[in-house]
Amino acid sequence: MARMKQGKPVVVQGDGTSVWTLTHAEDFARGFVGLLGNNAAIGEDFHITSDEFLTWDTIYQLTAEAAGCEAHIVHVTSDRICAMDAEYTGTLLGDKSVSAIFDNSKIKRLVPDFRATIPYREGIKRTIAWFEADPARQVIDPTTDAFIDRLIASTR
Repeated sequence: MARMKQGKPVVVQGDGTSVWTLTHAEDFARGFVGLLGNNAAIGEDFHITSDEFLTWDTIYQLTAEAAGCEAHIVHVTSDRICAMDAEYTGTLLGDKSVSAIFDNSKIKRLVPDFRATIPYREGIKRTIAWFEADPARQVIDPTTDAFIDRLIASTR
C-alpha cells in the first residue's frame, strides 16, 4: 500500500487473473465461534471463508481505491519471483499462484447462520484505517521494497 500511495509500481504474480478468496477476521470469527461446543464439529475440517472471490488484479485495484490512490501493476511470473527469492516458493507457487475458490457448504450445514458479510471492498477500508491509526504499524521493510524494485527491473 505504501508503494501505491507513493505512486510506485507494485508486483502482481502471473497475469493477475487467478482468483483468490479473502475473508475478513470478523466473518471468520463468526464461523469459528459457531463451531465451538458443537459435537458434530469434533474431528472435522472446515473451510471458513468468504464466498466472494476476486482476481489478484482486482484485489490490488480495490486496495488502491480504498487507500485513495492508483495501483500501477506490473505482472511478474511466479517462477521468476521464486527464482529471485526462493523463500516465496511455498507461499506463492504452492498457494497463491493458482486460483482458490472454497466450498463453505459444510460449515453452513453446522452453523446455519454463518455468512461472510464483509466484502473485500469494505474489509480493506477497515484494515487500512487500523494500520493508519498507529504509525508503529506502518513500518516499511527496505529489503522487501528493494526486492520489488529488482523484480520490476527484471521485466524490462
